[in-house]
Amino acid sequence: MLAFFNFLKRKNGFTLVEVLTAIFVILVGVVGTMATIQQTLAYTSLSASRLVASYLAQEGIEIVRNFRDGNWLEQRSNPLLPWTDGLSPGDWEVDYNDSSLTSYIGLGRYLKIDGGFYNYESGTNTKFRRKITIVQDSDGGNPRLKVSVLVEWQQVGKTHQVTAQEYLYNWR
Repeated sequence: MLAFFNFLKRKNGFTLVEVLTAIFVILVGVVGTMATIQQTLAYTSLSASRLVASYLAQEGIEIVRNFRDGNWLEQRSNPLLPWTDGLSPGDWEVDYNDSSLTSYIGLGRYLKIDGGFYNYESGTNTKFRRKITIVQDSDGGNPRLKVSVLVEWQQVGKTHQVTAQEYLYNWR
């Protein structure tokens, strides 16, 4: 029993090495956790931007498809109107409320957001640019339009891109 009390007398505090080791272990844990949280937030932000860019690319294809479909409706009163009217080959920019394609010059304009809708005319500037490329070709003698949409933006010091492509046919 006396040996036990002697042990307690000698062991009444931590050594400097034990304290420094504990601080180091805690510091490594906290720094690792903070780095993981920061990386997760960066990836979440990039994923959200990629999702918006994917929707903008799909919207570009849908707008061109709507122009083609509008041509079909107008062919009822004007049968000589081609289904590709207003859809010339080249690089274009357009938003959902435009009635025709606008030439894409240089790096293009940034899209703006106004009430949840992306456009070129009004609202707050965004980081997204959209280029629509139309190429006329044929598939076994059937004329078609190859519509490619490129949406790009700058984030975390890098340029990111999303592309979508679709072939539109005169299936009527």
